[in-house]
Amino acid sequence: MRRTRILTAVLALAAGLLTAGPPALAADPPQKAAAVAADTYTWKNARIDGGGFVPGIVFNRTEKNLVYARTDIGGAYRWQQPTKTWTPLLDHVGWDDWGHTGVVSLASDPVDPDNVYVAAGTYTNDWDPGNGAVLRSADRGATWRKTDLPFKLGGNMPGRGMGERLAVDPNENSVLYLGAPSGKGLWRSTDAGVTWSQVTAFPNPGNYAQDPTDTSGYGSDNQGVVWVTFDESTGTAGSPTKTVYVGIADKDNAVYRSTDAGATWQRLPGQPTGYLAHKGVLDAENGYLYLAYSDTGGPYDGGKGRLWRYATKTGTWTDISPVAEADTYFGFSGLTVDRQRPGTVMATAYSSWWPDTQIFRSTDSGATWTKAWDYTSYPTRENRYTMDVSSSPWLTWGANPSPPEQTPKLGWMTEALEIDPFDSDRMMYGTGATIYGTENLTDWDRGTKFTIKPMVRGLEETAVLDLASPPSGAPLLSALGDIGGFRHTDLAEVPSMMFTQPNFTSTTSLDFAEAKPDTVVRVGNLDSGPHIAFSTDNGAHWFGGTDPAGVSGGGTVAAAADGSRFVWSPQGAGVHVATGFGTSWTASKGIPQGAIVESDRVDPKTFYGFKSGRFYVSTDGGATFTASAATGLPAGDSVRFKALPGAKGDIWLAGGAPDGAYGLWHSTDGGATFTKLPNVEQADTVGFGKAAPGASYQTLYTSAKIGGVRGIFRSTDKGATWTRVNDDAHQWGWTGAAITGDPRVYGRVYVATNGRGIVYGEPSGTGDGGTGPTPTPTPTPAGGCSVTYKVTHQWPGGFQAEVRLDNTGTSAWDGWSLGWTFADGQKISQLWNAGHTQSGPAVTVQNTGWNAKVAAGSSVGFGFTGSWSGANTKPASFKAGDRDCAVT
Repeated sequence: MRRTRILTAVLALAAGLLTAGPPALAADPPQKAAAVAADTYTWKNARIDGGGFVPGIVFNRTEKNLVYARTDIGGAYRWQQPTKTWTPLLDHVGWDDWGHTGVVSLASDPVDPDNVYVAAGTYTNDWDPGNGAVLRSADRGATWRKTDLPFKLGGNMPGRGMGERLAVDPNENSVLYLGAPSGKGLWRSTDAGVTWSQVTAFPNPGNYAQDPTDTSGYGSDNQGVVWVTFDESTGTAGSPTKTVYVGIADKDNAVYRSTDAGATWQRLPGQPTGYLAHKGVLDAENGYLYLAYSDTGGPYDGGKGRLWRYATKTGTWTDISPVAEADTYFGFSGLTVDRQRPGTVMATAYSSWWPDTQIFRSTDSGATWTKAWDYTSYPTRENRYTMDVSSSPWLTWGANPSPPEQTPKLGWMTEALEIDPFDSDRMMYGTGATIYGTENLTDWDRGTKFTIKPMVRGLEETAVLDLASPPSGAPLLSALGDIGGFRHTDLAEVPSMMFTQPNFTSTTSLDFAEAKPDTVVRVGNLDSGPHIAFSTDNGAHWFGGTDPAGVSGGGTVAAAADGSRFVWSPQGAGVHVATGFGTSWTASKGIPQGAIVESDRVDPKTFYGFKSGRFYVSTDGGATFTASAATGLPAGDSVRFKALPGAKGDIWLAGGAPDGAYGLWHSTDGGATFTKLPNVEQADTVGFGKAAPGASYQTLYTSAKIGGVRGIFRSTDKGATWTRVNDDAHQWGWTGAAITGDPRVYGRVYVATNGRGIVYGEPSGTGDGGTGPTPTPTPTPAGGCSVTYKVTHQWPGGFQAEVRLDNTGTSAWDGWSLGWTFADGQKISQLWNAGHTQSGPAVTVQNTGWNAKVAAGSSVGFGFTGSWSGANTKPASFKAGDRDCAVT
């Protein structure tokens, strides 16, 4: 149950100035990157499935199965119905615009479903140096154009679960509204999001702040205009909708209305006061505007709350709250109506942390309610649902709570709740850790239990703080914000559990003993309990250590090469060393508090440290450190360094800031001297992986700026030359926390993102998304097969396609492969839900572990993006193994 999201070191960058800007803003043309050496990589996520707060889920009202999700720091996603997975849409956001991975609102065009809009920006204070933007796409998020705004947006700010702030007029889709925070009011576009102007007639920019005394600007920002809702019944196609409702962060004046298409606005008369309206959802057929109120802005906090119904024709207000005000301690936020069954409405108790969140349902427009769970006799509770988290088993948190608390929980921070407008049985809702959903919701009304499962596959939303790839055992160990971290034995499968015993809220650093990789140490944050843990089985099981006095947070930690001792630089205390597993700590001498610490990967007595431009070395096992004479290193503490395995004293250091020393440095004498690489302009991480064929030195990886281009780079010759391995479509915002290669697989690199989870790449055609190279082709599936190949979107030079393979035989398949030949030389750039290879025009796609089995009469699907020139003819024939498939 995580109440905070990670604020990474990048937030310490100097803030940009807020400029007023012209009244109407147009999109800038895209900039062309400088030419650098590049390799073609295939990028995937090490699967965790979820891991963060999903504050918004948006169903398109006119096209079935078109669904989007927005996250607070991890971008936006589109639902893929054939595979029931999510596809990321904002991976193109680059380093300089990292704040645009925070999505404060999303709107799907009900007139032209190809159009989708995103309001992007992470913080309204100076943690994010850039202003917000509205991104617009005419191909459902495959490509985007951007209009910069003259103010910031707060996808990760208090109040981010309210909304949606961005809305498309359902009668005239060239008209959009955007509610702004920070007192900037209401904005409107009349040209489909290309330019925006402030609605000067709108009278109230809001006044509510979570904590007006917060000097950081995080809690003290005015949460502003928080949602826009159209009454589509008051317009006709091609003309702007006349009646528009707008929610404001103002407890005395929470809802305004225009009845003349936004020309004038009035406070809605008779409205309740003392609360913020988190949501305003209109049932136009019955003429009701439903409102979910809380006395705070969320998403963590909530006290008193109410649900109200406003009759749009009579102006009558009715309190339809399912519980008495005295019994509320959570606030209401999640709110939805069933478009297929008018009169059915649902709401959530979004901040009921204990014993669980609550979901309420009414089938008579709020006159009466039932609950997702209730007490039989306290503390025993009876649930109307069953939960199946077998696809994401870590959602139990490894907990064994006492009643009335249960595991897995129904959720927390449940501000997103939507019933599918085309299917009364399907509902999705967001939590602080995942998206849950059901496909038999109406069983609730029949008195039988409905099933809740994670509906989150493909949506990866963790902030990654550290990564390690040992030479044996699991290929990947991770330190994550909010959910601690995982041991991945198979990159294509969700681990069964995060690190537990102890279960850190965030793991800040981890390390393994290079010569004894079953010995692992991790440190992190915890409200109460130890801040350090050890494992003797490669991270499979853990036990807590003992803290030195004064420890308040994880800091950084280093394991001796032979696992005999550990050096720890925790938050709140100085650097300490322990022989054995941390039962007794001794303060290290000669190194300042807050230093970053690492170990030599050969000599178990040698440790290193860095603080404020000085490099420190210990040769007595961490007891004493001596400042190196090395000069010219970055003056600040935005630095990461590592010692090379297999070579004593071989150290690489990355970091700095644009206003000072910034780049990549190398030492071969244990840190006595460093040489700055002249061909690296900026670097923020450094890691090592298996040497290239024929090379004697390990492969270097870095997140850096080289040749004027920001990206992920690889060097096989000690940094003499560099190759960019990502591309402009795969940038993931800020990637400055950690990077590591794989010591067992050449070319594989693991990249830490701040909200898009752990991404890893391999040279295209060399991997399967699991733990090793592409396996040999599976046997030809028995029986008949058919293929549906559909180009879903196409633009100059690029396209997106979906493929469905049907088992038309009478026997189940256990493994499949599908091959075809492109007629016009098309090339696949990214493929999801399967592995693939391409040689010239010939393509072979093969199952992953999770979709190998296909029952008779069932199908399996995958999608891809690719490039084309001249023509984009569909393949004429397909083979499943060596069997011809019918083409439909």
